[in-house]
Amino acid sequence: MHYLKVGIAFIFFGIFNANAQYTETINSNRPGESQGAYAVGKNVLQLEAGAYFGNDNHSLFNSDTDILGASYGLRYGFLTEILELNFFGSFQDQVTSIPVGNSVDEFKTTNFKTNTIGAKFLLFDPGVSVKEREVNLYSWKANQRLDLRSLIPAVSVYGGANFSWWDNPYMFEGESEISPKAAIITQNNWGNWVLVMNFIADKFTEEFPSYGGVFTLTHAVTPKFAVFGEFQTYISDLYADDLVRGGAAYLFGKDFQLDISGLVNFKDTPSRWQVAAGVSYRFDFHEDDEYIEDTYEGKRNQRGEELEETGFYKDDDEGDGSDK
Repeated sequence: MHYLKVGIAFIFFGIFNANAQYTETINSNRPGESQGAYAVGKNVLQLEAGAYFGNDNHSLFNSDTDILGASYGLRYGFLTEILELNFFGSFQDQVTSIPVGNSVDEFKTTNFKTNTIGAKFLLFDPGVSVKEREVNLYSWKANQRLDLRSLIPAVSVYGGANFSWWDNPYMFEGESEISPKAAIITQNNWGNWVLVMNFIADKFTEEFPSYGGVFTLTHAVTPKFAVFGEFQTYISDLYADDLVRGGAAYLFGKDFQLDISGLVNFKDTPSRWQVAAGVSYRFDFHEDDEYIEDTYEGKRNQRGEELEETGFYKDDDEGDGSDK
C-alpha cells in the first residue's frame, strides 16, 4: 500500500508540475502511421483526417481488391501538457474480384475498419531531464565529438481500446467487440531531423494478437515543408507484413497542414500499394504563455514566434485569402 501511494503521488506530481509541450505550430502525426511522443498541449483540440485509395493483389487466392477509404483522428490535451486523449479510426470500402471459370465474382465490403480510443502520457523528456554538454572553450575537437546524451529519446506510453460493432466484416471470427491496444513511443530530435519509434501490442487478449513497430524518420527541408520515410512491420498469425511509406507535408499558417503519402510492401500475398492525402487542423485554446525554451518543443515555439514577428505566416494568409 505504501508503494501504491508513492506511485500515485509521483504521477500527480508529474501531471501538475509538467513542463510545457505545447508548440507554436501544429504538431501532427500525419502523414505517417506512428504517434509522436509529445502531446498536443493543454486545451488544444486537433483534427487529423485523410482519404486513401489503393489495391491488394493476392497471388495464392488469385484475387484483386480495389480499396477506397478515409482515416480520421481527434487529439486533445487534457489537464496537463503531457497527457493526451485521442481517438483514431478508419472507414473502408473495398471490392474484391475473384475469377471463377469464365466469369468474375465480386464481393463488396463496406464498414469501419478500425476505431480506437486511448490516452498517451509523456514519461520522460530529455530536453528537461538531461543537461546539455557545455562548450569547451579550449578544444574544437571535444566540441565536435559525438554527444551520447543526444541519443536519449523522449519516452511516452499509450494505452487504448479497439471497439467495433457486431457483424463487422473486418473483424475475424470470434473477435471481441472491445480489445486492448498498448504502445511504447520514443522520439529523438536532432535539429531538422526527427526519429519516432512505436512498439505496439494490439488485441493481445484475443486469439490472434498482433505485434509490431513503426519507425518514422522526418526531415524539415524548410520551416514549412517536410518529407518523411517510414517502415512498419506486423507480426501475427492472421496477417504479417512489412510496409514502407514515404511522403511530404506542407504547413499553411500555424494551425493547418496538408500532406500526401504512399505505401508499398514486399510480398505477393497480397502485394499492396496505396496513395493517401490528408489535412490536420488545430483549434488552439492553449492559455499558458510560458514555454521551456531549453527543450526541443520550446525551440519550436521560439522559431514559430520569430517567424510570426517577421510576417512569415501573415504573408501566406494574405496570399490565400485566409482571415487568420
